[in-house]
Order: sequence, then structure tokens, then C-alpha cells
Amino acid sequence: MIEMLHKLMNKSRLFIATVFGLVLLTGYSHAADWASILMYHRFGEQDYPSTNIRMEQFREHLEELKKDKYTVLPLGEIVDKLKSGAVLPDRSVAITIDDAYLSVYENAWPLLKEAGFPFTIFVSTDNLDQKMPAFMNWAQLKEMADQGVYVGHHTASHAHLPRLSADKLKEEIERASESFKKNLGFVPGLFAYPYGEYGSDIKDYIERAGFKAAFGQQSGVAYAQHDLFALPRFALNENYGSIGRLRLAANAMPLRVRNIMPTDNILRQNPPAFGFSLAEDYPNLKQLSCYSSNQSGGTVPNQRLGQDRIEIRLTKAYAPGRGRINCTLPGPEGRYRWFGTLFYIPRK
Repeated sequence: MIEMLHKLMNKSRLFIATVFGLVLLTGYSHAADWASILMYHRFGEQDYPSTNIRMEQFREHLEELKKDKYTVLPLGEIVDKLKSGAVLPDRSVAITIDDAYLSVYENAWPLLKEAGFPFTIFVSTDNLDQKMPAFMNWAQLKEMADQGVYVGHHTASHAHLPRLSADKLKEEIERASESFKKNLGFVPGLFAYPYGEYGSDIKDYIERAGFKAAFGQQSGVAYAQHDLFALPRFALNENYGSIGRLRLAANAMPLRVRNIMPTDNILRQNPPAFGFSLAEDYPNLKQLSCYSSNQSGGTVPNQRLGQDRIEIRLTKAYAPGRGRINCTLPGPEGRYRWFGTLFYIPRK
């Protein structure tokens, strides 16, 4: 009898712990299983507005992220917790910077150091090996790495990966890895796809190559059960760098999906027959809005099939290059749930 009571008590404790854990993950509390990852390129380089953030914009972003409701964490820590299912603080944010422009070293790093924020810089090694004047040099990058800045892998030449053969892709990765090893003494474990472009074969190769995770340039929120080799990031630049967009991204919540079609981000059918299934219930699904970069006005109709399937039928083909679909759903406390995808459209 006593043994049975102990078993019942243990089951009750497990039930309470499970319920408590679910409450923590709803987004109404101070814990979550998701994070927003921000992406920058240049800082204070007004000649390149599509990749630049003005310094007054960046200072405003940092002041916002200093607020108590946000927690800026190292990207690797976020990846580890997503992989293990560990709890993250609600409104966890990671800062990433692509390409290692000199303005990162001269303009952004001093402000990030002053703020005490960790960040990751994804580096394409040819620019440093060839001593391109717009980019940092290896001594500067090593100085940053020695002071705790995480360095990520971004290939050797920053090529459009879907255009490469399998052998050329392998050579790109290996050449960059050798240069990292020579100049920094290690090979980075996190990878970012140049231009955010990848397909299933590319993604599979990056995983087989031993990387822990890989990041695109599609908007969205990274969450537990997300594909670790297709993690989203919110791009911020002059045109999409207002404080309102920063707040939208840093406060975003995941729109959890599965069974995404097409399964490959390199389009073989254009326009694609796009759809996904929802991985959890949303009572306000009628408020779901989807946008496509190939449509005038942006908004595209979505159709709900059964309980959890969402289908979008585009009537206009994408131009060669990149195309995007973003879907958002109002969440609690004025926040938005977000799912995005980026396509690569080959030239015929």
C-alpha cells in the first residue's frame, strides 16, 4: 500500500512538472523554447543601403536590447538549448553579422563591447586571404576572437551555393576550413549560407561536414524541433532597420510548422505549390496573413484544409534569384508569430 502511494505521488509530481513546463513555454511567462536571431552586414556605410545599417539606427537597436525584457545570448548557447530542449528566457536574442566588413571592427564592435553583448561574425575567408580593403584582416579577426567574439563559417568565396557542383561545394568548405585553422587555430562549428541560399543537398552536405547548425536569411523564429540546418534570421538594414522592425523581430514568437512543401528550397516548379501543416493549435488562425515577394502588394490568399493544413497557390512566377514567403499570426501581448521561407530560383 505504501509503495502504491509513493508511485501515485511520483506520478502527481511528474504531472505537475509537465504542466508547469508547458506553461513556461506558452510565451506568457519568462521562459520559452525559442529565440530571435538578428542579422547585420555593414555599419555606417551609406553607399550600400541594402546591406548597411546606419549608426544611429544601430545605437537605437542596442539601447532597445539593453531593456530588461530581452536577453542577448551567444548564438552557440541558443543552438545548444534548442537542440537539447532546454528552456530559454522569453525574448532571447542572438546578434549575427555576415561577411566581416571592416566597418564591423571599426564601428560596430566598440558599441557591442560597451553594451556587453555577445555576437557571432560569419566570415568568408577569401576576402581576408586576398586582403580586400573593404574587409577586416586576419589580425583584427583574431583580436576579436581572442576577446570572446564567436567566429562562424561562411564558405571561402561567398559563392551562390546552388550554382556549384558537389565537388566545388566541398572545395569551398574545405578551403575556408583550412584558412580558419591556419589563421585562428580552429574551424568554426556554425555555418551561414551565403545570400541565405541552399537546397536539400547543400543542407545535407553541411550537416555531414560536421557543423552543429546552419543559418539562412529567411525571417522567422528559431525554436526547439526546428531544423537546425535551416535556422532563420531577421535581416536588418537601412530600409528594414527601424526601431519598430527591431522590436517586431526581438519580440516575435514561432509559428510552428511541419510538412513544408516544396521540400527543396531550390525551385523546380515556378511558381511553387506552397503549403505547410501547423504543429500546434492556434485559435485565431483566421488572422493568419501571408506575403510573397513576387506579388504586387505582397499579400497572398491562404486556404485552410482540414484542421491544420495551410495551402498557398501563387499565380505569378518568381524571377530568377531569390523569392520569399512570410506568414504571420497575431500572438499574445501584441506580439506576432512568424514563419518565413526563402527560395532560390535558377536561371533557365
